[in-house]
Amino acid sequence: MLHINDTVLQKIGKPARYTGQEWNAVEKNWDAAAVRVALAFPDIYEVGMSNLAIPILYNLLNDLPGVQAERVYAPWPDMEEQLRRNSIPLYSLESRRPLRQFDLIGFSLGYELCYTTVLNMLDLAGVPVFSRDRDSSHPLIIAGGSCALNPEPLSDFIDLFFIGEAEDSLKIMTETYLTYKGDRDELLRRLSQLPGVYVPRFYSQQYSPDGNLISFEPVLSTAPQKIERVITGELMPATRPVVPYIEVIHDRGAVEIQRGCSRGCRFCQAGMLYRPVRELPEAAVVTAADQLLKNCGYNTISLVSLSTGDYSNINRLVDTLAHRYSGSGVSISLPSLRLDKSSIDLIESLPSGRKTTLTFAPEAGSERLRNAINKVIPENSMMETFAAAFEKNWMNLKLYFMVGLPTETFEDVKAIADLTGKICRLGKSIRGRLPGVRISISSFVPKPHTPCQWAAQDREEQLIKKQTLLLRELKRSGAQLSWHDPRISLLEAALSRGDRRLGQVIYTAWKKGCRLDTWSEFFNFPRWQEAFIECGVDPSFYAHRERPLDDLLPWQHIDTGVSFNYLKSEYLKMLSGDFTPDCRSAGCNLCGIQKKHVACRLKAAELKKDGEFDFEAKTG
Repeated sequence: MLHINDTVLQKIGKPARYTGQEWNAVEKNWDAAAVRVALAFPDIYEVGMSNLAIPILYNLLNDLPGVQAERVYAPWPDMEEQLRRNSIPLYSLESRRPLRQFDLIGFSLGYELCYTTVLNMLDLAGVPVFSRDRDSSHPLIIAGGSCALNPEPLSDFIDLFFIGEAEDSLKIMTETYLTYKGDRDELLRRLSQLPGVYVPRFYSQQYSPDGNLISFEPVLSTAPQKIERVITGELMPATRPVVPYIEVIHDRGAVEIQRGCSRGCRFCQAGMLYRPVRELPEAAVVTAADQLLKNCGYNTISLVSLSTGDYSNINRLVDTLAHRYSGSGVSISLPSLRLDKSSIDLIESLPSGRKTTLTFAPEAGSERLRNAINKVIPENSMMETFAAAFEKNWMNLKLYFMVGLPTETFEDVKAIADLTGKICRLGKSIRGRLPGVRISISSFVPKPHTPCQWAAQDREEQLIKKQTLLLRELKRSGAQLSWHDPRISLLEAALSRGDRRLGQVIYTAWKKGCRLDTWSEFFNFPRWQEAFIECGVDPSFYAHRERPLDDLLPWQHIDTGVSFNYLKSEYLKMLSGDFTPDCRSAGCNLCGIQKKHVACRLKAAELKKDGEFDFEAKTG
């Protein structure tokens, strides 16, 4: 165990980020553990402590006999300086052991701009950043999360990626580690045979002279040609998460009431990656909420999902919780509500409180473009929703839009300002004063495993023209406008759709000082530009070109369960402006996930029996 001198902690801001010993932290006998796992989050404590996956894995691992799981987060620059100056290795919070003493270090990858931070944490831990430089004396470096669905940019640094949801696989993975830990090569061979495990060193790739990927093949006979995403059958909420001593991003109890979304927005990676939709039973939600309040002392319970309003009997669930906690001072939070009138009714059914801000994501200003991206919300329905909100005295709105979406025109961009003006005038007509409307504009980023994975991203000059148009047009409405840096979107697209050649770029950028790139005060685009130039890699190759539908994509060996044939058909429907209905209300769309999930499979079988679909042709 490391002794962190008080002098070190006195020289940094927020020392409670690094002291551990929080409420509900699990501390075990280090010497009695057979497998020691460090759960690493490549961002600072306040962000990592708000992540939903870490507490689930933390509790499940610590419930396994002989397994000890601890946490570690990226240090803020002041703490990194003290660690390096005093030769203190990066350590876990629970036992304060150096990370290099753990058997496994598992990174949760939720955002591409955290990649340099992964390298920085390994370096601070005294672990070689390149997997080829590690041997059996080093921890096994694992990565999972949504970014692992295109593992190639980080493949030089990660020993193995876990593709999918790990809840049901933790036991067999730790048992396999115990059996073969003395021989790293054999261990990786054995692990590569487990469902959802991808070991990059067992695969090779070739590129054409023009830079396109032309082959991706296993070099080990036992390595699978395709790595199938693992899907857990039952949601297991964390009901005894570690409670921080300082304020974090989401300082509340969170119950994941539903995983997955069936709406089918064509730009949305999460909506494709987390299929099929699975719900936590209503009684289990209530029990989880009760346990969170008892174990953690929170006064807010957040009902979390990609689309909370789509949960079956959501009105009954909210009514049950509202009555259950009436008079107790406990509030209920409903994030990710769909833009329709039922959402206003749902919010109004909550225990009365201060009217704050309603947040919705129309994504596009014109109905034509919303149909193209499958965010199907008729404008008259939207205006009815806003009218209902204003009538209930909800006068502050935050609306999220994107620019640069496939098929977008400048008329579509102007439609964002036109729609905002209509909303502001509607609010004034109902309440006699202008509502407070904040418009947040992000740039479209084409993501792997979505229908948009073949689409091109707008170049910076195009995005700036669109932002300038919005700035001019929105002045008339009085709405406030904020937008994302287009250079960040370029980097996100390049890393998101990159191949193994991005590894050297990431390493070079890190060596130049890039880390904590998710924070605007540390993001340094010129350093990234230098890294791309020095490595002979053009980010536009990955971000700004439309890919042919027959291209071999760097992530095509990863099978999410949603077939490429379905994604291609959705891409073509996007270009033609056709929408696809929600399969939970309009019947199975045969996206491919029915091959993996019983409920979806039964629905697809019914359609096949009725002769409506050619199952094999549709799913590939």
